[in-house]
Amino acid sequence: MLNVVTGGAGFLGSHLVDALVARGDDVIIVDNLSTGNIRNVEGAIETGRATFLYADVGQAQSALESLLEPVLAGRPIARIYHLASAASPEAYGAFPWETLTVNSLGTMSLIGVALRHGARFLYASTSEIYGDPLVHPQPESYFGNVDPIGERACYDEGKRFGEASVSVAVRSRGLDGRLVRFFNCYGPRMSAADGRLIPALHEAAISNTPFEVHGTGLQTRSMTFVDDAISLLLTVMDRPQLWLQPVNIGNDEERTVLEIAESFARVAGVPFDVRFVPPRPGDPQRRRPDLTIARSLGWSPTVPLESGLRKTIDWMRSVSLNYV
Repeated sequence: MLNVVTGGAGFLGSHLVDALVARGDDVIIVDNLSTGNIRNVEGAIETGRATFLYADVGQAQSALESLLEPVLAGRPIARIYHLASAASPEAYGAFPWETLTVNSLGTMSLIGVALRHGARFLYASTSEIYGDPLVHPQPESYFGNVDPIGERACYDEGKRFGEASVSVAVRSRGLDGRLVRFFNCYGPRMSAADGRLIPALHEAAISNTPFEVHGTGLQTRSMTFVDDAISLLLTVMDRPQLWLQPVNIGNDEERTVLEIAESFARVAGVPFDVRFVPPRPGDPQRRRPDLTIARSLGWSPTVPLESGLRKTIDWMRSVSLNYV
């Protein structure tokens, strides 16, 4: 089976590529390396089952197909996983227009490719489409509380547009489409420089500086280890079509940022020393997925926070701080 994974050299994408290769699939990895790293997929490429295509998917369908054609060599695409997008406030803050483009034009172009090949299509959305939620925990039926012109709008509204594109294509063009919404994921291969919570805590730990906590630290997150996230992603893609039913991918164990930082310090064996800094604009105050639909598919998160942190810290200690 031939798969296309956009953003396949990124954190989540590269773990997906490894999982596909491990089960005997062939993969075309499409990435412009703006936030990904070729080192993430070197192992997959060495197996001979994965091919890397340096390309930006945020362009017209015709241009994208011209880039794919030599790599496909006449083979039909069976499945497309669209994970390409900046995903941290620092990353999409640095590339706001590109973030909008890859989630809007890029999604529509990839849908066109999927329809041409008769391929199954999965769009990786985010819990950020819920904004700063007024409903807790967040079920997939919740429409969200998002500022369409706020500093995070390039990501929040870009993802919402991407979901709308899939829904229209399913209803009007016969797309075999899937939607998943990732909550906070962590694990090996996270960028040390993208500003997300776990890499930021690690950077502070190795530089012997206090943990920077935005706002009060009482805002909550539900941390999901990458292995659990990819397991559910594959479950959703492998199932018969869930008719326009988004699926939350996350862990419903809710902790404050301060509690997560304290757990990190304990696992890393460093002092729990905190310095409070101003809150990020639009930062959600509560995050916890309703996992009713995920559990109905026979899935539940299995990796406790402390175990996941140990695996992540061990990996981070084994690589350069500048690993992206």
